[in-house]
Amino acid sequence: MNQITPVVKQLLVVNIILFIASQFMPILKDYLPLYYFENPAFEIWQPITHMFMHGGFMHILFNMFALYSFGSVLEHYWGGKKFLLFYILCGLGAAVLHTAVNYWQVHNVVGTLVLNGFNEKEIFELLQAGRIDLRWQEYVTAGGIQTLGSSYLSMAVGASGAIYGLLVAFAFMFPNAGLAMIFIPVPVKAKYFVPGILVLDLVLGFGGSSFFGGGGTGIAHFAHIGGAIVGFLLMWKWKKNQFDQYRWN
Repeated sequence: MNQITPVVKQLLVVNIILFIASQFMPILKDYLPLYYFENPAFEIWQPITHMFMHGGFMHILFNMFALYSFGSVLEHYWGGKKFLLFYILCGLGAAVLHTAVNYWQVHNVVGTLVLNGFNEKEIFELLQAGRIDLRWQEYVTAGGIQTLGSSYLSMAVGASGAIYGLLVAFAFMFPNAGLAMIFIPVPVKAKYFVPGILVLDLVLGFGGSSFFGGGGTGIAHFAHIGGAIVGFLLMWKWKKNQFDQYRWN
């Protein structure tokens, strides 16, 4: 069993405290999740705070178990400062890709409506009020209108993006380590297991499901992929830079 490391322990404590606090102070659920940046509810701190909030017990359970399992190993080899930097950057990468996908989905539909004579400001005012103009249905499919509303009003929470970055880092450092999950009782090498989980999560994500996420928003899987991409880029850079291979104490 892994010995828990200092930064991982602190991250676990912060996540658990905020999860419990949010059950008694619902206002935290209004200010700390990540909202779409064109939504007035968006605040500058949310790209950081969203990764410490969780939507339910199973959500935080899976994420914290993964943080403990993979994070403790990585912090042991890297040191606390390097590990924390990696973790936060992967979480931010998740927020960026999640937001970019939302932006594309929102403006893809808004652009179509504007081309057909609707006023962009009025479109966003209706979205903020949770309403639609029935005339939109003449130019946009019902699915497109639903995606427009859900993307604009989206509220992302969870450490999943950072966790996916840890998975990628673990596969980089220990490619031949055997990993197994409940539904895969036979250990699979990390270099195969992690890419497989990423692909499968992406496929399931389009249906609103995921592994480390505990329930989907319909597009949260892009946050997972964002964290994985940043994790891959950081590991690729550090592998080429021997200085960064040393611990940061």
